[in-house]
Amino acid sequence: MTRPTAGGSRCSTGWRLVVLAAAATPALGAQITEHEFAARRDSLAKRIDSGVVIAFGGRTPITDFGPFHQLPAFHYLTNFDEPDAAMLMVVRGGRGTTTLFVTPADPRAAFYYGWRPDSAAVRAQHGLLARPFASLAAVADSLAAAGLPFYTLDDFEDADFARADSLTRGRVFVRRVAERHPGLSVKNAHPIVDQLRARKSDAEIALLRKAAEISSEGHRAAMTAPLPHHEYELQAALEYTFTRLGGSRPAYGSIVGSGLNGTQLHYMKDRGETKLGDLVVIDAATEYEGYAADITRTIPVSGTFTREQRQMYQLVRDAQAAAEKMAGPGKSAQAAQDSSVAVRARGLAALGLVESVDAAFDPPWTADCARTPASCRQAMLWMIHGISHGLGLAVHDPAQFSYGDRVYKPGDVFTIEPGVYVSLRMLDALPDTPKNRAFIAKVKPIVARYENTGVRIEDDYVVTPTGLERISNAPREIAEIEALMKNRQRPIP
Repeated sequence: MTRPTAGGSRCSTGWRLVVLAAAATPALGAQITEHEFAARRDSLAKRIDSGVVIAFGGRTPITDFGPFHQLPAFHYLTNFDEPDAAMLMVVRGGRGTTTLFVTPADPRAAFYYGWRPDSAAVRAQHGLLARPFASLAAVADSLAAAGLPFYTLDDFEDADFARADSLTRGRVFVRRVAERHPGLSVKNAHPIVDQLRARKSDAEIALLRKAAEISSEGHRAAMTAPLPHHEYELQAALEYTFTRLGGSRPAYGSIVGSGLNGTQLHYMKDRGETKLGDLVVIDAATEYEGYAADITRTIPVSGTFTREQRQMYQLVRDAQAAAEKMAGPGKSAQAAQDSSVAVRARGLAALGLVESVDAAFDPPWTADCARTPASCRQAMLWMIHGISHGLGLAVHDPAQFSYGDRVYKPGDVFTIEPGVYVSLRMLDALPDTPKNRAFIAKVKPIVARYENTGVRIEDDYVVTPTGLERISNAPREIAEIEALMKNRQRPIP
């Protein structure tokens, strides 16, 4: 799944890419131990040295669509997956004492939604002290009066949308504590916790492998499903397979976009018709024991790629292969991104969709062309997103290559997902400038040949001490996809 911005094995010098067999993945029920959760809290305490960490979990759902799902940062530190809870860790000299503040279930509601663990159960299961949530304010006031700085973990669902998040319970609570204690130092703990989350442990990697294995089977099911008449038929094949194989829920809203819908990066309605001659972009994966995979495949509705579709698909696949060669321990994430962009830019120029590799245009979004000329090249109109993000408790999880020297390190789990999306409506969105008028006049006839062609190919990878492993293994080469789609089930009337 793209982050909003602007088959077999292969070996060569300096890199290694391994497609894992299904048998290598862990058995259903793999877990992270309470000892690992405690170690995470210890690591956080050492980085803070002295202060109060306060984090809020998710609230009780206010709809009947699905069970409660804990917020990623809160789960990462506590493994407590009940609603209406908070964690408070008092840190002195790099050592922390953690207490959970829990809310018991209303007795009548418990018969509908289940009972919540009491303090004795919390101590037995998690080795943590527990107190009633109602006492949290008094404890926070006492610690604020003692002059300890506060480190907060905001209770947003996904970091991608944190800036636009409305005032949540946690933010309101901390703001009121600060109002009662002028001069209180309040700091954001998310950057610290994100860097802890960026390096995945062996146990986390095992869960991510399983999520990728199940998700790959879902894509195979979509490729062999009966000839679809609507996008939701493919969505059903995917999500049925995820659930049948033990996935807990889709890792994000399944994206099944046919034709024009395939050129919308995060199209999630999945209600459109699927027509012979169209491509379908399928960006869908499962979450397994809280950990999210992320896989995209692009398939022809008919089961066979047209000449133009083959050209575009191979261009994107070559761009993915170029990034794979540049990814591995000690290698630059920016170099991987740049190599993928360069392959696609050359291909788009060869197809006539841009005037030249370096030709510029006036983009319809804010861009500083003087400082970052690459963002204003015509090729970026057709490939507007980056190629990579971390995977973990969130589908866009922190990764080590996003920090410091920005190189891949063992323990990184991430995607490589180049894409190209072509439609005349994208030309229509350009500002009316002389530069853009010349660009449109030159490429519009070619764009019409590739009208409503969206292609994205996305796989999941683990960086090991010796190389790069691809942990998603759904078919991705043209010949593989066409061969598998010949084995489709009989059409449903």
